[in-house]
Amino acid sequence: MSHSYYQKQWVRAQESLSDLLSKEIPPEPPKPETDRLTAFQNIATLYIKYLQIFRKLEECYDQIVHPQKRRVLRHVLDGTMGRVLELKNEMVLLEFSEFHYFDDILSDLKLTPNDIEIPIPKYFLNEKAKVLQDREKLLGQILAKMGPPDEDVEEVRMSTEEAIRIVQVHERARQGRLRAKFMREIRLQEERERLAANRGAPTLDNDLAATRIQKMWKGYSVRKRIKKERDDEMVFICMTEPPRHNNVKKNTPQSRQDKTASTRRVIQAEHERDYQKGLVGIKDKLREVEGPDMKETMQDQIRQWFLECRDATGKFPDYPGEDEGGSALIFREKDPAEMEAELQGKAEEKGKKGKKSDKKKDKKKDKKDKKGKKGKKGKGGDEGEEEPGFKMQPSNFLGTVQESNIEYTTVWKERNEEQNFNQKCDSELIKEQKRIEVETEVRTQVDELMREELKNLRLAVDRDKGKGKKGKKGKKSGKKSGKKKKKGKKSGKKSGKKGKKGKKEKDLTPDRTMDSLYEELVREGILVRSQRFTLRDYLGDYSYLGTTLRQADIEPMPSLSDVRQLVALYGVLPLGSPAVHEKSPLIKSLLLAGPRGTGKRSLVHAICSETGANLFDLSAGNIAGKYPGKSGLQMLMHLVMKVGRNLQPSVFYMGDCEKTWMKKVPKTDKTDPKRLKKELPKMLKLFRPEDRIILVGTSRSPFDSEMKALAGVFQKIILIPRPDYASRNLL
Repeated sequence: MSHSYYQKQWVRAQESLSDLLSKEIPPEPPKPETDRLTAFQNIATLYIKYLQIFRKLEECYDQIVHPQKRRVLRHVLDGTMGRVLELKNEMVLLEFSEFHYFDDILSDLKLTPNDIEIPIPKYFLNEKAKVLQDREKLLGQILAKMGPPDEDVEEVRMSTEEAIRIVQVHERARQGRLRAKFMREIRLQEERERLAANRGAPTLDNDLAATRIQKMWKGYSVRKRIKKERDDEMVFICMTEPPRHNNVKKNTPQSRQDKTASTRRVIQAEHERDYQKGLVGIKDKLREVEGPDMKETMQDQIRQWFLECRDATGKFPDYPGEDEGGSALIFREKDPAEMEAELQGKAEEKGKKGKKSDKKKDKKKDKKDKKGKKGKKGKGGDEGEEEPGFKMQPSNFLGTVQESNIEYTTVWKERNEEQNFNQKCDSELIKEQKRIEVETEVRTQVDELMREELKNLRLAVDRDKGKGKKGKKGKKSGKKSGKKKKKGKKSGKKSGKKGKKGKKEKDLTPDRTMDSLYEELVREGILVRSQRFTLRDYLGDYSYLGTTLRQADIEPMPSLSDVRQLVALYGVLPLGSPAVHEKSPLIKSLLLAGPRGTGKRSLVHAICSETGANLFDLSAGNIAGKYPGKSGLQMLMHLVMKVGRNLQPSVFYMGDCEKTWMKKVPKTDKTDPKRLKKELPKMLKLFRPEDRIILVGTSRSPFDSEMKALAGVFQKIILIPRPDYASRNLL
């Protein structure tokens, strides 16, 4: 695809986004929706439209090579992704179900089920490919040092007589099979000889025999040629795919598209390097060329301010400190709200004098107002109450999407890029960005100089007027300031005492490096290598009758396609993007429940593969015998949390987690499955929005455990059914 194709696709996505923003942020707040079905239809329609925009933006961000455009795209892509998660949460709160069906909405919008598949952004892995390679290399080195795992093979003990008896049985069976084979061959040979004796000598003519052979061969060759022509015709009219040979280089449209996409990613990296060099070079050039002029202009403006204040008040002004912004505070343009506040302050000062005379009149008016309010209580008493109905929660991502949309409209929508065919960085935009930074640096230097100049001016004025009186006043003020400083110290002590009340996590390994902790967990088998498995490999078809069954008050069984979407929404998207994880509805834990063979563990590996996450295996069977005792368990949880938080994203996996909350553990189970029962809730409380960590459990029989405790630990529970007919057909 060309640059223009992705540019047009970005334009279409932004236009659709503008339409949605006009609906989501109306001039007047909408009234709550009283009909639950209508509310769900509205939210589901928004969800599907945001998904369409999400797919377009993800493809554009992956293939556009312009570095400055990609920054705008990344901002709006994260905002759209977060809004999709928020709308999903709204549907869950409205329907009290994790599974939703959009058959009627898809038919109205003329879309297919493939159009609502959750796309996984490729930048999750592409932008940290080097980190993942280094980590994989380190993991491989540690595993190579450890060598192959020791397999405990149980020795089968038997007596000499039993061994001889087994050998005899197998030898007799071998001889019997060999004897039966010989007898079968003898019988077949005798049968052939008997048939030949009954037939006698052949009476067929040689010419007739040759004709029959020719007839058979010509029929075979013609049938073969016609079959080949039919297959070629079906390929020509695109009814079948052309045959693929392993030894022939692929030249299909799909392979060419993949090759073009990889080439564009290489160009992306080159343009990004040029952009980073341009940031440094253009800033240095601006500092050299425009820096002196900026410095002179600022000094002239500040000197003029000194003189104006001296003429107006009779003394030089106080220079704003660094914390207040320095000279930038003087020349900052005030907002309309600040201007109104100033005008109100002046009006209040003027009105203080006339307040005493107007007090009596105000009291009379207040009495009349109170009487009027008492009369209106029956009519307007319910204005403070909220109207019944469904209303969406405030969004954390609409502001981000709106900012990105404004930036696109002001900077990129009407920008002429005819001369930038290769889509390299725009130096003019870099100048606008870096000019502000250079101005800030120059202003800091000017502030230091002008403070000294103001100090010298004051000294010169004091010298002219006489130093005696001013010196005494200065001492008094110095004493007062000294007292203030002492007060400040006291307040600092108080604040320090308050800070001690908050508990901090104890670092049990302050002297150890992260590499040593990582190696220890790998050696103990806690941190394991995840298998390469993507969500695309988890095959399953869409449920086409979900809406119809729900309208008939029948709860449909979720399909594997629904499961795949939920894992993408709850597990993959939040872990992949830090910006999305901080603001989206926080999901700390996820339970995959279903019968054996439905792909629960494969989905855990898919989460790790799609996000590049570390996999910590906390299953009862895996940690049995490791880090024994109470202190050992504390050390295990500390190591897992510390390494997982520093090398995020991380996935904490628990297999057969129903055993942890079982009422009665079988006596034959020696893995101590209840070991983490009290530690898991404590660990989940330590998960913060900025920590991209998730606890994922799998269970074949969650009904065997205490459901209240299990549901208290796992925030989301996803039922994975057996494949239906459509999914089995795909498999």
